[in-house]
Amino acid sequence: MNTDNQGIYDARQLGKPKFAILGIQHLFAMFGATILVPLITGLDVSATLLFAGIGTLIFHLVSKLQVPAFLGSSFAFLGGYASVKQLCVAQGLTDEVALNYACIGVAAASLLYFVMAFLLKMFGTEKVMRFFPPVVTGPMVIAIGLTLSGSAISNCQQNWLLAVTAIAIVIGTSIWGKGIIKIVPILLGVVGSYILAAAMGEVDFSKLNEVAWIGLPIDMDRTAISVMKDPNFDLIVTSIIAIFPIAFATIMEHIGDMCAIQSTVGKNFIKEPGLHRTLCGDGLATFLASVFGAPANTTYGENTGVLNLTKVFDPAVIRLAACFAIVLSFSPKFACLIGLIPVSYTHLTLPTILRV
Repeated sequence: MNTDNQGIYDARQLGKPKFAILGIQHLFAMFGATILVPLITGLDVSATLLFAGIGTLIFHLVSKLQVPAFLGSSFAFLGGYASVKQLCVAQGLTDEVALNYACIGVAAASLLYFVMAFLLKMFGTEKVMRFFPPVVTGPMVIAIGLTLSGSAISNCQQNWLLAVTAIAIVIGTSIWGKGIIKIVPILLGVVGSYILAAAMGEVDFSKLNEVAWIGLPIDMDRTAISVMKDPNFDLIVTSIIAIFPIAFATIMEHIGDMCAIQSTVGKNFIKEPGLHRTLCGDGLATFLASVFGAPANTTYGENTGVLNLTKVFDPAVIRLAACFAIVLSFSPKFACLIGLIPVSYTHLTLPTILRV
């Protein structure tokens, strides 16, 4: 067994039961934040889980199956979704159609990943990064949360008890939690507030009887592709202009995550397989997700925390977690159960939004 850097690089030698448990652990780590994005934006939960899984597998393929990273929903584009949605609704479009236009903007923004990957390959990481210092990208990250603050307060007013309970759980577990508890504060906040809401009669479980256990996770009417049936090119251009610059911040986030992962694992992923490959994997995953109505993807720090906790650095474990996410996406009943989470909780987590 390879245990360099006091870590395990081949999880198969642990046996199938432990291998499966490790995969489930990574699924839990990403789950809370990943489902929070569609709950806030109105995007489809099933499509989100599907393309979190598919996106992760694509990322692993492009990065030569070497990097133990999970790709979940990105918080960075929340401001873009909100802005485009508000603009489109003001022109008489429904929320779902408005989000389809926003997804076009995200798909266009994902193309910047490939441009950056080309520049990094041609000129090297250090030369390119000189043009993107923290003083430039930092304010963009801050602005993402600030643009959503008004909506957050408005929704929290529906039930302050649930909202405060949720944020107390998130903050408390983040500060005082130990082991896996410290890594999944958002998931615990979701579960805790959900249980309280159910006890207070705030959740209508009767809707679960209206949906099937198994079904397709993609609704073509809720995808960027559906816009092409009757496109408004002015709105398409506006969506791209509004969302495209956000990709600069997410690219910086990606590079930071790669540095964190390689520091945890003890391998130089920036050199091999190279940032150009990991960026292409992230960009391709985001492009496909946005085209089919799911949120943009990003590498998740929560799963890096799991790597550090378990010392199991085998990327195959992450791929197993991705497969679990794909399986869950084919259950409309499960997606409905998630969709019943009260809005007063989902909009209070601005501190987690600022994690980008």
